[in-house]
Order: sequence, then structure tokens, then C-alpha cells
Amino acid sequence: MSDSIDGRLAAMGIQLPEAAAPAANYVPYVISGNLLYLSGQLPIEGGKLAVTGIVGTDVTLADAQRAAELCAINILAQARSALGGDLSRITRVVKLNGFVASAPNFTEQHLVMNGASNLIANVLGEAGKHARAAVGMASLPLNAAVEIDAILEIKA
Repeated sequence: MSDSIDGRLAAMGIQLPEAAAPAANYVPYVISGNLLYLSGQLPIEGGKLAVTGIVGTDVTLADAQRAAELCAINILAQARSALGGDLSRITRVVKLNGFVASAPNFTEQHLVMNGASNLIANVLGEAGKHARAAVGMASLPLNAAVEIDAILEIKA
């Protein structure tokens, strides 16, 4: 499955970056049994935060969806790092938790999260279909527009 994952990424024009180092006192991932817990990923592209601000005020829905896609790309990069480079060890994306820095009247967090959900499903196929949450927040670390964490089921 790794070749097909790599093929899908290539067909989508996506090259996974190096996994980001933690920005504070935490680890980027924890493996417990057959579950891989990935810490929250920000919309980092080219080594810098690509989408900042409040969705519905400073950030458009389309830009927020792009931020969610970048978070998903960084989730895959962290998973690749955690799994020794072998994304085929992912048997299921169990859940994505999405946090969207939102204006008080913005109520389309679920549409923002579609950016991440669509990318994950397109890259991982059936294994990428997941449960999720999409939650509005007053603000996020470093003024990021979106942050997403993930729980993945993996094989040994």
C-alpha cells in the first residue's frame, strides 16, 4: 500500500515535508498498543506558518480549507516519521480533531475540516475514512487559523 500512497501523493502534487519538531514541552506522537496519537499540527508550509488569523474575519473559508489541507499534510509527515517512513502501516484513521480559530458568528467549522478530511481520504483510501470533530476556538497557538490532531490505528 505504501507505493499506492506515494503514488497518490505524487499524483496530487504533494511532497511530504520533514516532520515538525515540537514547539513546547510535548512529544510529536505517542504509540500505545496499535494506536498512534499525533499531536496537533499547524498549517506550516515551507517551514513557516502559512495561514494565520481568525476565520470569518481575517481568513476566508477557502483559505481556512487550505490551512486544514496543510495540517493534514503535516499529519501524514508526522505519521511517516513515527512509522519509520512506512505509511502503509496505517490501517485506519480513527479520528481527526479540528480546531478552527473562529469569529463569534462563524459556524462553518465543518466545511473548514473538509479540507483535511478530503485530503486524508484521497491519500489513504478506505483507511482514511474517519470520525472527526470540528470545533471553533477564540484563538490558536502562534495565531494559526487551524490546528488538527489525529488518532491512527497502525499495524506492528
